[in-house]
Amino acid sequence: MSEDIKTEQVADENIELEAISQESAKILDLEKQLGELTDKYYRANADFENLRKRVEKEKADIASYSNEKFARDLLPVIDALEIGSNFTPEDEFSSKIKEGIELSINEFKKALEKHGVTAVSTDGEFDPNVHNAIMRVDSDTVESGKIVQVMQKGYLINGRVLRPAMVSIAN
Repeated sequence: MSEDIKTEQVADENIELEAISQESAKILDLEKQLGELTDKYYRANADFENLRKRVEKEKADIASYSNEKFARDLLPVIDALEIGSNFTPEDEFSSKIKEGIELSINEFKKALEKHGVTAVSTDGEFDPNVHNAIMRVDSDTVESGKIVQVMQKGYLINGRVLRPAMVSIAN
């Protein structure tokens, strides 16, 4: 009878080991699922943070460049004022008119600068990012690639090109 008892004990132990093995497999499976879900959570959280940052940047860009169309529409006005101030006064009345136009131009520029609109620098080297070369001229006094003459001023709004400067450059 002792052999039967031993066989039963071995069978019971095998059943217990099998149950423990199944439980271990379930635990391993659950740990794997937990790892996958944790990874998905971190990825979703990172995606959400990236989206939030992108939306904040877009909002800042919209606020920064919201006046762009309006500023572009005003550029011909300042061009006309600057052309109007390019005369030589012949008497006191015309000198007062010129002075008034120049004061208006200065106030206009201050208002534009207050909203992030600045003139493109046209001193020195040609920069295709902010200058538009419409003509090349031969020049003995100016180095090749340098700006010789400005046909139309260019403007930036918060560092972005509003209108490129129209220039001629030396060969």
